Amino acid sequence: MTTDPPWEPPLAGTDVEHLVGTLERLRATFRWKADGLTVEQLRRRAVPTSALTVGGLLKHLAVCEDDVFCWRMAGAPPVTWLSVPEEDVARWQFTVDPDETAEDVYGLWEAAVARSRTRLGALLAEDGLDRPGHLVFEDARPSLRRHLHDIIEEYGRHTGHMDLLREAVDGRVGEDPPPDWPMLPPVPAATPV
Repeated sequence: MTTDPPWEPPLAGTDVEHLVGTLERLRATFRWKADGLTVEQLRRRAVPTSALTVGGLLKHLAVCEDDVFCWRMAGAPPVTWLSVPEEDVARWQFTVDPDETAEDVYGLWEAAVARSRTRLGALLAEDGLDRPGHLVFEDARPSLRRHLHDIIEEYGRHTGHMDLLREAVDGRVGEDPPPDWPMLPPVPAATPV
């Protein structure tokens, strides 16, 4: 019997386990596609008709993680962009600046994901996915479930972009990380509700 990698969603589980499992699989695939590149490769515009880069997508999804799990769900400041001037966030999140290293970019994404996992675990332990989040949108407060679906959609879109970018950088292709890929930090088990 083979053991599924830790990012594989359950074959049978609760709604929460499937949603969190789907997000973790997308996170793992996205991160694997970005893995092991130099800062020059992270900056490289690999598709001539697009300004997207592997490093820019890592930074953008770090911003999205904090926006969804800190701000939209819980009303906490989005940590990733606290040190970035508000008028520069749009440029900053898609650009690997000259003073940034590959370790900085990978670390930014990994720290944002770790915060998101912790925050989601706490929110699930409190009230589950049906409670309203903090964000007010058209006089309504979308549920945590809606926000979780939104971040899954965001990862789905950008994991597809990452497929094209990484293949153009060095030829890496594939749907999922190999089962023995050592994703750091490790994927926690979904919190059952």
